[in-house]
Amino acid sequence: MNEKTVTLLIDVNAVCVFVNDQINRTVIQKLAERGVKIIALRCAGFNHVELAAAKEFNIKVVHVPAYSPHAVAEHAIAMMMTLNRKTHKAYNRVRDQNFSLNGLLGFDLHGKTVGVIGTGNIGQVFCQIMTGFGCKILAYDVHPNEALTAVGIRYVPLAEIFTQADIISLHCPLNESTRYLINDESVQQMKKGVMLINTSRGALIDTRTVIHALKSGVIGLLGIDVYEQEEKLFFRDLSEKIIKDDMISRLSSFPNVLITAHQGFFTQEALTQIALTTLATLKSYEQGDVLQNEVKL
Repeated sequence: MNEKTVTLLIDVNAVCVFVNDQINRTVIQKLAERGVKIIALRCAGFNHVELAAAKEFNIKVVHVPAYSPHAVAEHAIAMMMTLNRKTHKAYNRVRDQNFSLNGLLGFDLHGKTVGVIGTGNIGQVFCQIMTGFGCKILAYDVHPNEALTAVGIRYVPLAEIFTQADIISLHCPLNESTRYLINDESVQQMKKGVMLINTSRGALIDTRTVIHALKSGVIGLLGIDVYEQEEKLFFRDLSEKIIKDDMISRLSSFPNVLITAHQGFFTQEALTQIALTTLATLKSYEQGDVLQNEVKL
């Protein structure tokens, strides 16, 4: 949904939108003019909704705070393993009858230091999986997860993650304090050759800074399932079109970068839970019950 498509609405009280829909003040005002009373997000994040405007026009906003943390955490692991062992390159080589091992050298995950930024539901599952690999986990969150501290996960300042981690994985929400968390200052602190994984929100990363870090070798491997300008690209087939986004084109040209199109959530279990939670919340609203998943300022 955007400022153009919102005009198509007729006789509805609720709208159901996704992560790449831009629900700004203009859209919200038009929703209110059409009698919409509730915006149901089929996602956990709500940074793409102007909550102040929703409050101004008396429109409720609800989301799906948890669907399948395993889906996203496992996708982060898949990206990490693919980048490390270069299975995507090996697959293409063998299809061309090229069985050479040149350029496919990886490293043992066992014993590596993994920095996890954000330890909510997804970050917690990610930490548990990486513990199974025999990694040393350093975590950062403004609200430490007691379940993780109980099993020996150590919380440290962000600076220590940047300076110590061989692999950094982002699992935090996007807000004013986390926007461009990966920037010039943080990159300068990182170990040369660090692997960076982002399956959370695109704007956690300053893409221009990361491109420079890839060129200098500070970031040795990059895996992103999200991108700060993805609303113009993702969930569309653009194979016959010219991509006008120079940053995503530059990223795609690096041999040590893996990009997926926001598919971390895309499992049968997650989609089922998203649908059930969204429908249950709308039913609660219709019945006048308390909205457990309401997002408020």
